[in-house]
Amino acid sequence: MNDGLGRPQAGMRNAIAQKLLIALALWFVFAALSGCDKSEPLTRQQAYVFGTLVEVSVFGVEQKQAEAATSSVLARFDQLHHKLHAWLPSDLQTLNLAFATPGKRANVDVELAGILLDAQGFSKQTDGLFNPAIGKLIRMWGFQSDTPVNKVPADALVAEQVRLKPGMDAIHVEGHQAWSENPAAQLDLGGYAKGYALDEAAHMLRRQGIHNALLNIGGNVLALGRHGSKPWRVGIQHPRQPGVIATLDLTDGEAIGTSGDYQRYFEAGGKRYCHLIDPRTGHPADGMQSVTIVVGGNRAGVRSDALTKPLFIAGVAELGRLAKQLQLPLVLAVDRSGQVWVSRDLLPRLKWVRPNQLFHTI
Repeated sequence: MNDGLGRPQAGMRNAIAQKLLIALALWFVFAALSGCDKSEPLTRQQAYVFGTLVEVSVFGVEQKQAEAATSSVLARFDQLHHKLHAWLPSDLQTLNLAFATPGKRANVDVELAGILLDAQGFSKQTDGLFNPAIGKLIRMWGFQSDTPVNKVPADALVAEQVRLKPGMDAIHVEGHQAWSENPAAQLDLGGYAKGYALDEAAHMLRRQGIHNALLNIGGNVLALGRHGSKPWRVGIQHPRQPGVIATLDLTDGEAIGTSGDYQRYFEAGGKRYCHLIDPRTGHPADGMQSVTIVVGGNRAGVRSDALTKPLFIAGVAELGRLAKQLQLPLVLAVDRSGQVWVSRDLLPRLKWVRPNQLFHTI
């Protein structure tokens, strides 16, 4: 998870301002595509959390009710940010400190215990390609900071960390306690937390009688209901060009998530290094520019967040097989060379921005 809440120190302001501009640009795409019916109330509130801009848009209820509901959602995001932060004081940091000593137990509340077990499930389901236990590798590559460190670590250090095999299978949860048998396992839930927050927000809004809303956390989006007479329309960001590749409409309860090498990266020696680390090699994955999935049903938010990572890491050669294994029929990917790949089920829902867009089917 990235830092960003509160008042940044002077040295962080330029980086945060740059990230805000990127996030705002992404959001304006979503806002412009969703349209605006001035005859019906649309209430929006924004915050900066999880290292990015978040926005909650509520449609069709009175402003007072909408503002109360969105304020409660943003407060929940704030709570989760401070609970799950990987390197600043948080419940997760306390847990990682305990994990550094094999077998040392740490107290966890019901929510964090459930998150750990859920993350273990995703890790097993993806044969370890989704692996939040590689926090040391993420730090080694300089991505546990507000901005990347822009320094490639020594191959020997990376290889040693891979040899130690940090994995979710080393972590044990029993009641209100958790421990690790492998001190190399350090948790970073950056590939999970935004999706979890989307699901939490959806539940909160529904409990408060709000059934038409769009939840956006830095481009991870979940739709509730409709935008008046129209569905919520979103765009899929182009990883190398301004704007989007295509647009599509989201149905009630659907979420769209993207993992891309353009979100957090640095360049060294003419090569791009992104924050998506392949746990098998310890190096940033470089076979894809972006992977986007659309997910509906139960826990759509967290699934749309967590399951883009293994598809990105696996690369185009394994894209179709892994998407089928993970039961993800709606996929759009851009590979390292810039070629676009689309699943047959997603294709009829896309409206290409460029006429005669070339693509391969998955």
